[in-house]
Amino acid sequence: MQLVIIIIYSVAIIPALGARAASKKGKDHMKQKLRPLAFAVMAAGIIAAAPVAAGEMPVFSVELKDGVVTPNRLQVPAGQTFKIKLRNAGAGPAEFESRRLRKEKLLAPGAESFVVIRRLSAGQYEFFDDFYASLDTAHGTIVAK
Repeated sequence: MQLVIIIIYSVAIIPALGARAASKKGKDHMKQKLRPLAFAVMAAGIIAAAPVAAGEMPVFSVELKDGVVTPNRLQVPAGQTFKIKLRNAGAGPAEFESRRLRKEKLLAPGAESFVVIRRLSAGQYEFFDDFYASLDTAHGTIVAK
């Protein structure tokens, strides 16, 4: 919604202001002055709207704790972008890794972060804590349906 308002503002109102000022100083001069302003307003609108758009995606949580991944199975919607919030509750470092998804995130003890996964095809995708890859409890599966 914010993005729509800002785009309307930058497309409708700024050119109207430019037309008014153009009669005083010359059309080409005002175009050159308003072009960077219009670009800055549109860029700010896109940046401001990004958290709103990101907030609409489904969010799933995964905890990594000294070689144990909880939950070890995530069911996610196929064809839709989603976020996985990661939390390292362990005493040592943890690394969320999925080779098939080409995602990797290193977490210090007590740290939280996230990865965004874009539109998976239906199927299963393995992930694991790379520091404990030899343990079965350090592995999980993302199931896209």
